[in-house]
Amino acid sequence: ISGELVIRTIAMPRDTNPNGDIFGGWLMSQMDLGSGILAAKTARARVVTVAMEGLSFLEPVQIGDTVACYAHVEKIGRTSMKIPVEVWVERFKKHEAPILVTRGVFVYVAVDECGKPIPVKRD
Repeated sequence: ISGELVIRTIAMPRDTNPNGDIFGGWLMSQMDLGSGILAAKTARARVVTVAMEGLSFLEPVQIGDTVACYAHVEKIGRTSMKIPVEVWVERFKKHEAPILVTRGVFVYVAVDECGKPIPVKRD
């Protein structure tokens, strides 16, 4: 597991696709929410998602799985941040090690109240 825990939730029946697996779009939104929290905390500003790179679905997510997104800031540009995200699940009612199910990289840009890019604050 790489990075800090940025969001944790449970996969519910309403989040399934027609095959009964958790819909990839739902999983992607959890990744965006979690990495967006990290991006905003890092920039100390409003951020917007501008890209997703290399999103890979490795294993299906099932109803009842505990879904945990881990992320870290890989690179900070002038106005942007590149944040890799890993999604690990603990299978419902099983006592197994967590399974890596999805990974991807999200790119955020810090913006002002008008939506114009601003420099990422640095300490």
